[in-house]
Amino acid sequence: MSDETPICSAKGCHAAAVWVLAWNNPKIHTPERRKTWLACEEHREHLSQFLGVRGFLKDVVKFADWQDPGGV
Repeated sequence: MSDETPICSAKGCHAAAVWVLAWNNPKIHTPERRKTWLACEEHREHLSQFLGVRGFLKDVVKFADWQDPGGV
């Protein structure tokens, strides 16, 4: 794994990211704004549930298929 390899956002995890979890907090972000967390296979469900319970989760996409809506 190189320094450029995206890693999972779960605390203490250093596995390669496989998923992008797109989310926003409607109390502080405009509706079109998307923040992202990255997830490995092991942590995808846990991170998705964390965001989903709060009503923040907007989309879950394979990392290889992710296209940043901001064009970055």
